[in-house]
Amino acid sequence: MDILKLIGREKELFAEDISACEDELSRIVSHAAFLVIGGAGSIGSAVVKEIFRRKPQKLHVVDISENNMVELVRDIRSSYGYIEGEFKTFALDIGSIEYDAFIKSDGVYDYVLNLSALKHVRSEEDAFTLMRMCDVNIFNTDKTIMQSIAKGAKKYFCVSTDKAANPVNMMGASKRIMEMFLMRRSLQIEISTARFANVAFSDGSLLHGFNKRIEKRQPIVAPNDVKRYFVTPKESGELCLMSAIFGQNRDIFFPKLTPDLHLISFAEIAVKYLRELGYEPHICQSEDEARALAATLPDEGKWPCLFTPSDTTGEKDFEEFYTENERLDMERFASMGIIKNEPIYDEEKLSAFSQKLDSLKRELSWSKIDIVQEFFKLIPDFAYEDKGKYLDSKL
Repeated sequence: MDILKLIGREKELFAEDISACEDELSRIVSHAAFLVIGGAGSIGSAVVKEIFRRKPQKLHVVDISENNMVELVRDIRSSYGYIEGEFKTFALDIGSIEYDAFIKSDGVYDYVLNLSALKHVRSEEDAFTLMRMCDVNIFNTDKTIMQSIAKGAKKYFCVSTDKAANPVNMMGASKRIMEMFLMRRSLQIEISTARFANVAFSDGSLLHGFNKRIEKRQPIVAPNDVKRYFVTPKESGELCLMSAIFGQNRDIFFPKLTPDLHLISFAEIAVKYLRELGYEPHICQSEDEARALAATLPDEGKWPCLFTPSDTTGEKDFEEFYTENERLDMERFASMGIIKNEPIYDEEKLSAFSQKLDSLKRELSWSKIDIVQEFFKLIPDFAYEDKGKYLDSKL
């Protein structure tokens, strides 16, 4: 299926920049050693492929999902074959003792790219998963940076999100706080990152869910009032690698808003998706109707759809890659903008945040409010509103 067509585009976003930089990009990658953390997810695997096909000296991939790692290797072998450099994968949790032992055993890399993240707004519904989000998005990031510094890495890259700009949900805010930790460590190692839009059909995304609904003969459900920018998995890998290789210290790369990158609603994509498969969307008025019609409509060349307004916690009305207070470089690349940062952070507040969450974890007792309050101390203008309704309560 043509993802570009589904998201309303005819050409790839970064083709011009990749072409212009290809010789230097390939030269640098082919002489370097890489560690990719979270390398078997949708974005991580796209990054791994971009590195692998440029024949690095060493490429180690770590991911908590053993199954995704197996598929990544099969995909790479089927698409690109083999390289002379060392390519190995490790099914490890980066928060574990086993991962620490792995780093101690070698851990020597020129570039460390961290793509691990808890990315779903639905993950912030309960206090326990929310705390894990803090661990994965903030504290594990800080831990792996410190390990990279100790091992003499040249560069550390970490993926952020457009939702870190003026965040309205805990996921976006956790990434914004992560960026504060990055600024602190940027005095010890060169760091760059990237904010980008929704990755179309990435694992666990609503669009990826369309595939599952078709496979299981279930209704297609999408908000009709939420519009988002979309990039393809390949484009996400290209943006991350460009930032990792060419980003200067504290740079945040993002896709420029051009006629090629435009807002499109999930409902619009659902309609395009179904018609691409040969089905005509049938708009339903309720979940019950949609579930009932899923048994018969597909045989008639139609598919039941439920398109409703968004009313759950954490949904942002619009997307933005940067705020009005951030300094930009829009000249260096044709299709990529860069946020230029100074190492501005509040050491006292970052330390207090870490100590408070460590204290809550030691006690094995905390509430969502406990964590939210700590977020507000670091982000006073955090526009968070808990509506008491989450995606898990909907079809």
